[in-house]
Amino acid sequence: MKKAVIAAIVAAAVVAGAWLLLSSKPMAPNTTFALLNGEQVTVASLRGKVVLVNFWATSCPGCIKEMPSLVETQKNYRDRGFETVAVAMSYDTPAYVRTYTEKNALPFKVALDSSGANALAFGEVRLTPTSFLIDRQGHIVQRYLGEPDFAELHREIEHLLAAG
Repeated sequence: MKKAVIAAIVAAAVVAGAWLLLSSKPMAPNTTFALLNGEQVTVASLRGKVVLVNFWATSCPGCIKEMPSLVETQKNYRDRGFETVAVAMSYDTPAYVRTYTEKNALPFKVALDSSGANALAFGEVRLTPTSFLIDRQGHIVQRYLGEPDFAELHREIEHLLAAG
């Protein structure tokens, strides 16, 4: 009898710990992205997908270096419920962003953060590249300052996609 009570207490503690761990992830801000094509997309409208929000600039060497890996990541996971939103910083020239996007045939949503509201909403992002990985429920599960370790990012995306 004592063993059963102890097992039940341990099981309850494990469940409570898992709940606390999962619920401690902050929610992504419900900001609105102004896409290059004129469309408006909110973070809330992307719920149900695993999302990578990537703050970048055409003048940022690290951003340009990581872009082919972001493209490949999008292509590999888009059919499984993954979405990338590349948010150009407020200081980036819209014409440069449009030219870069078209020249490189970026296969994901590209937004202009002309007012800086998106960067502010995500915690005053100032350094690029900075990326946020968001789960299907809208929680930020990882923040990457600089180019992420793409093998690690892919493992995390796989885990989040499998979790449903």
